[in-house]
Amino acid sequence: MASIRKALSVQEGIDTARSLFRRAYGYEPEGVWAAPGRVNLIGEHVDYNGGLCLPIALPHQAYNAMARRDDRIVRLIPSQGGDPLWEGTLDAIYPGADIPKWVKYAAGPVWALCQTPEYAAQITTGFDAAIASCVPLGGGLSSSAAMECCVAMGVSDLYGLGLADSREGRTTLAHAGMLAENRVAGAATGGLDQSASMQAIRAHALLLDCLTGGFTQIPFDLQSHGLHLLVIDTMAHHSLNDGQYEQRRATCEAVAAREGVNTLRELPDPDATLSRLTDPIEYARVKHVITEIQRVKDAADALRAGEYEQLGTLFYSSHASLRDDYEVSAPELDVAVDTARSCAALGARMTGGGFGGSAIALVREDDVNSTCEAVTAAFEKRGWTLPQFLDAYAAQGASRVA
Repeated sequence: MASIRKALSVQEGIDTARSLFRRAYGYEPEGVWAAPGRVNLIGEHVDYNGGLCLPIALPHQAYNAMARRDDRIVRLIPSQGGDPLWEGTLDAIYPGADIPKWVKYAAGPVWALCQTPEYAAQITTGFDAAIASCVPLGGGLSSSAAMECCVAMGVSDLYGLGLADSREGRTTLAHAGMLAENRVAGAATGGLDQSASMQAIRAHALLLDCLTGGFTQIPFDLQSHGLHLLVIDTMAHHSLNDGQYEQRRATCEAVAAREGVNTLRELPDPDATLSRLTDPIEYARVKHVITEIQRVKDAADALRAGEYEQLGTLFYSSHASLRDDYEVSAPELDVAVDTARSCAALGARMTGGGFGGSAIALVREDDVNSTCEAVTAAFEKRGWTLPQFLDAYAAQGASRVA
């Protein structure tokens, strides 16, 4: 029988983070904050194009045990990746700083918040933090956003910023996480991951409008329909700051600028724009964005109507577009999707930035284990690292948990 990786329970996450904090620093934290990874049901590579996305929060979270200091020293230690304790100062965290990559993600939101004078006036001392995460690293499930958001939540509460208690405040915290990723870590991503981690609620998908920042909660409860969302971590890990992601973003932004709009979402006549594009790369990239935004609209309608077979069909169409037009898939992702399809999955697609990472499959409850076993066999046949499988349902967004 296939093994599906479960999330830590909230109490296990709290205990792990507190224990890590005590071992590292020798005293008790002031609190523990958690923020989840995310799976995007559909709407890939459209967030930075002002498009629509439909993510859910995962039950897999990063837990941040944290306490203020009375000086400007910052100390951080993670449970994942084998990284040692990092010690620096608030002033050592900025774009271009020579600090470890994971520290850029974890501490970057503090730099971002301090760009607002009001918050900078409140964040005058450093802190100690221990981050225990069960969000898989490099799996395209936003382990970085989970880290950013759990630290941002802790900073907001400990320094009295009061941003965790309102929709608008959480938007500010999500934006701080995005700035950390873009400016400090140098990954040119959009705001999908941080928005999902901060704003998602249990048993709902988040229909996120990346042009306006607005969002709508749409019920997403597969169990009552006898369905399961299987996350397949292909173990083919890829970094989003190696230039591939940025190239595609630059292509889209260049076309938008020539058309006199800020984002491709704002094209007054998308079909006319496509007809004018003579460069095959530009045509393919813009075609994906235009059709993917429409697929998100159709997927939201399908969810509202309970038409899960239609949702599955849209998954397959999205994957084909990401594979052929946006060219961000990978052999492992294609095999995972094709194998799930052969096992009668209603739908499957890559999720996340691509080039590796994870796929999702919408399967009937009775088909979960046989699908896992078939995907594992397909990977084993090719001599690849065997995939891991995650138990996925629409979980709660970031919160203080202790």
